[in-house]
Amino acid sequence: MGTFIERSIKNQVVKDLGQKVVFLAGPRRSGKTTFVKNLFSYFNITESDARSRYLNWDSAEDREMILKHTLPTASGLIVLDEINKYPGWRNLLNGFYDKGGEDLKLLITGSAKLDCYKRGGDFLQGKYHYIRLHPLSLVELPSQTADDLTNLLTYGGFPEPFFLASETETKHWSRDNRLRLLKEDLLNLEQVSKISLVEQLMIRLPALVGNPLSLNGLREYFQISHQTVSRWLLMLENVYDIFRIHPFGAPSIRAIKTEDKHYHFDWTQVSDAEPRFENLVACHLLKWCHFLQDTEGLDIELRYFRDLDKREVDFVILKNQKPEFFIECKLSSKEISPSLRYLSKKFPLVKAIQLCLDQDVDVITKKNIRLCHAATFLRQLV
Repeated sequence: MGTFIERSIKNQVVKDLGQKVVFLAGPRRSGKTTFVKNLFSYFNITESDARSRYLNWDSAEDREMILKHTLPTASGLIVLDEINKYPGWRNLLNGFYDKGGEDLKLLITGSAKLDCYKRGGDFLQGKYHYIRLHPLSLVELPSQTADDLTNLLTYGGFPEPFFLASETETKHWSRDNRLRLLKEDLLNLEQVSKISLVEQLMIRLPALVGNPLSLNGLREYFQISHQTVSRWLLMLENVYDIFRIHPFGAPSIRAIKTEDKHYHFDWTQVSDAEPRFENLVACHLLKWCHFLQDTEGLDIELRYFRDLDKREVDFVILKNQKPEFFIECKLSSKEISPSLRYLSKKFPLVKAIQLCLDQDVDVITKKNIRLCHAATFLRQLV
């Protein structure tokens, strides 16, 4: 690919490595290895030295060293990749941490939610910081133009297909990534007896983006139990294939409170234009929320709104449990969403924004709703 991208989380990772073990998790192939190589350079570690400091559980040679509880050095940056696939990884890390010198900097990377697989109340308690690396967002691209946003929408935010800039290659990459998630991640981390049905679920889900996700509908579709559907969805969340957002509810707006919506980190799986655009915005907003949680410790959360009268607004950003933004996504800027107008009227102090793709616009309407091109808004995030 040959293109270097400075990732938004770099400064936080560097800062935390001076104090704690850092867990760096995120979707498979989202750029963690490239990010790590850049860190080695930042810490003035030569390329030849870096090779011995990067241990990957999937490498037989590295795995042998890990199983012998041996680190190549007791100081400087050491990266352990995918060691959460090793059942004894928690005790292993505790041992490395306790034996390490004051200058040892441990970075643990993985394509699963490492905090979900630690399963130990006192596991490195107070000794680690959990940071998430997402796929590329608009603000991480050099020019951050509307054309860049179109390319993100077309090729996705994963570095490899994005820089290849080929729709055919994007489809190949997406299919290959699904198979890797199934065979290399899920089977290593979970006990899955019906892997072919899980794959069918992964193929089915993109068509359901943009609507509340009915577990009962999935249960009937696949002829499995409600408990099995719930477990499979949680598994897909844990390996960063999908994420779910909860509804925003308040007594005054008769909101629904039960059904979540879901989105894909690889939004190119979503075929239809409007839900794909919504999915892209969801990923940008989630990345922003996670960044503020991981770097500033803010209580910030991504939700959506839908009421019993089927009025719906795509996204609600909560800060300290109170709404800060209402955000609606439309391909066209011709008309402000009636649901967004309704919700904005109910909460007049909350910033209401409708994002569009069809023209370069940034105006405030008479109803105090901001209408702007998606690129204008998204380049203000991370």
